[in-house]
Amino acid sequence: MSYVNSVLQPGETIKAIGKLHWIIFIRAFVLLVAGIVLLIYASSMTTQLGFALRMVGWAVLALALLAALQAWFMQSITELAITDRRVIYKRGFLSRRTIEMNMAKVETVDVQQSIFGRLLGFGTIRVRGTGQGIENLTGVAAPIALRNAITAR
Repeated sequence: MSYVNSVLQPGETIKAIGKLHWIIFIRAFVLLVAGIVLLIYASSMTTQLGFALRMVGWAVLALALLAALQAWFMQSITELAITDRRVIYKRGFLSRRTIEMNMAKVETVDVQQSIFGRLLGFGTIRVRGTGQGIENLTGVAAPIALRNAITAR
């Protein structure tokens, strides 16, 4: 939480820290499984088709690695914190996008969860304030706990 720690005001304390849910790695997992299945299926073939399927399988595994790196990178550059005074959201590496909203300006906190999201514990949070709103924070782990940290005063 380097950004959040650097912007804390004197006497301000962190009530909750949000993070992206592991579900952001699902694309990498699906590609990994598909690549392994292709490689296993192709290993039983000795024809040109088997060779082609092995190449496709390795390519899919390479895509799985890239998808996992991308998800890990998104998780590492995203910070969400609820303090006793503000909601702080930061995303970015070279260029940075930060949104901070004073607790006194928070009007509503919306949580959206699909059935799948409710089962696995992730969702989308939208904080609306007077005159502005924070963008949808998608893929957040434990969104109800974060909502409760924002609304409890």
